[in-house]
Amino acid sequence: MTDRKTPRAVRQAMPLARDVAEEIAKLNGVCIRPIALKRLDTTTGKTEVVDVPCGSTLESKCPSCAKRNKQLRMAQCREGWHLDQEPIITPDEPTDEQTWLVEFCADMQAQRDQVAKAGEDTTDLDAVLAGLDIEINEAGMRGSVIGRTTTKRSRSTKRRQDAPDLPKRKMENTTLGRTYNGYRPSLFVTLTLPSYGKVRNGSPVDPDTYDYAQAARDALHFSKLVDRFVQNLRRVAGYDVQYFATVEPQKRLAPHLHMAIRGTLPRSEIKQIAAATYHQVWWPQADEPVDYEPVWGEDGYLNPNTGEYLPTWDEAIDQLDEPSHVIRFGDQVDGKGVLAGSKDADQCIRYLSKYLTKSLGDTAEGHSTHATRFADALRYEPCSPTCPNWLRYGVQPKNAKAGMTPGCCRSKAHKPEHLGYAGRRVLVSRKWSNKTLAEHKADRRTWVMEALGEPDAAADPHRYVWRPVRVGDPDIDPIGVRLLRSVAERQRWRAHLRDLEARATGQDLSAVGEAA
Repeated sequence: MTDRKTPRAVRQAMPLARDVAEEIAKLNGVCIRPIALKRLDTTTGKTEVVDVPCGSTLESKCPSCAKRNKQLRMAQCREGWHLDQEPIITPDEPTDEQTWLVEFCADMQAQRDQVAKAGEDTTDLDAVLAGLDIEINEAGMRGSVIGRTTTKRSRSTKRRQDAPDLPKRKMENTTLGRTYNGYRPSLFVTLTLPSYGKVRNGSPVDPDTYDYAQAARDALHFSKLVDRFVQNLRRVAGYDVQYFATVEPQKRLAPHLHMAIRGTLPRSEIKQIAAATYHQVWWPQADEPVDYEPVWGEDGYLNPNTGEYLPTWDEAIDQLDEPSHVIRFGDQVDGKGVLAGSKDADQCIRYLSKYLTKSLGDTAEGHSTHATRFADALRYEPCSPTCPNWLRYGVQPKNAKAGMTPGCCRSKAHKPEHLGYAGRRVLVSRKWSNKTLAEHKADRRTWVMEALGEPDAAADPHRYVWRPVRVGDPDIDPIGVRLLRSVAERQRWRAHLRDLEARATGQDLSAVGEAA
């Protein structure tokens, strides 16, 4: 404890011991917000409290976990960008349980067909089949055996007249790009949204004429536009193009995309694809709010002035003759070729992961007025079919329920730190590196454990039972003690790794001396 006789000004200047402990934990790569869990070993019956890293991806919450996740993404990007061999994904053989479930589902479907043929009620059997579909997924199988059971609303796939046509190549069953004189170059592409008004240093020159409404809608639907770009890119390239992309905010708060693409195309074609890519939003109009506040009735929301129920989401969609919004990319499209192992490749990978540990809203710092206007435009903009903001425009949200209030949607798209973009920050195609993120993490762990000489056998997933620790549990130590233990363990690991590195370096030097 600090001596109370020490002058107050001197004591105030002293650093807090807890803050110093956290800083040391950050320097050693230790999570400063560990989650305490109780682990029961079903084999030995032993129970112990284990600290699990919080796994945060944001530097503001836990720098150590954010840095670890960033390095993991960089490794994933590096391993998949310039593959020269086709990734092979072979599904596992079905287990006895999975086979039995599908066979039982077949029997239930046969019974359902007989009942339907006899003209009887099939509600109970439909519920059984729906439950079996869930059990099939829980047993470790993807997709659905039954398939789509509801009618899909179809729209015309004819291209818009104001969009240029795209060339098409015959599709090849490959994910690798073409080889040129023994080299297999890849691409680094940057895509941005169009201009909404002249800006200077990230802020509009004239906020009154800046199109905040379109900027908000484009941010909400940006992820769908990226999906369209990938579809068009694959049609033009003629093979299953693989990509690793990150979404970042510009200074003007609009999202833009950096994309590492395996294989290459002429820059003119990349620009042509971006210019021809668009996404049509088939939603009801959300430009003019109604002059009343809908109230909840017995069967949904209604107009208090007339007593009539508002059109449901499906009814409003059925009345559409044209899309309510069309989103496109802007004119600024940048693309350059990158070779494996070059300095440009490393630089692009660092650039792709540059802002992954920061929130999208961090860009708004220094542009408070612009950020406030942008947030105001997002507040009443519908973000999804279930958004309560549809009530403001005289439409019942999908799956409407009592208590909905326009302007109070809980979706992260409406939160200032997300700037309207509710999608994932990292977009990775399925055949990028032939590994999941968990497998990349396991590879890093295996390397560390082998270097430390520790066993890294895969644990039985059914051996341990995990339970949360209640607040005030006497078995859990104070956070400061847990941080100190983790720091000491990390320092021991690093000392061991440095010793192994020194030994390896000494062996290399002795080998050079013998060769000389």
